[in-house]
Amino acid sequence: MVKRIASLILSILWMLTCVSRATIDDAYSFAMEAAHPYVKEGFAVRSDYWGGDLPVKRTKAIVHQLFKGNEYWFWMGSDTQAAKISVHVYDSDGNLAEVEAWQKPHMAAARVIPKRTGSYYLMVEIEKSPEERTHWSLVYGFR
Repeated sequence: MVKRIASLILSILWMLTCVSRATIDDAYSFAMEAAHPYVKEGFAVRSDYWGGDLPVKRTKAIVHQLFKGNEYWFWMGSDTQAAKISVHVYDSDGNLAEVEAWQKPHMAAARVIPKRTGSYYLMVEIEKSPEERTHWSLVYGFR
């Protein structure tokens, strides 16, 4: 009987692990879906990305090096279709650096043409969501 209960508990833990991992994968898939039209315009999507989960109205800052002479898009996706998410890019002086941004259900994006090479701050936020914590993923491309 103890082996049966232990086996059941291990099975449940394994399923929970798979479910939580799938949500990050789903968020990544939606971020890549947002990027797809821009790949046709010549943007190369980098293989590295950021992701995690955030509560509503909590912002996460990501520091990233951008280079003058390139054009960048940052695409964000969430696994929660009813979520409203956003990504904005600021320069090292705290000024909004993006030249264009958009939001769609569970997707958002920002375009940057850096005026100088340096560290920039990518600010991701879950603006609203029916979930207590919402998974997100952020990918980027350049040309």
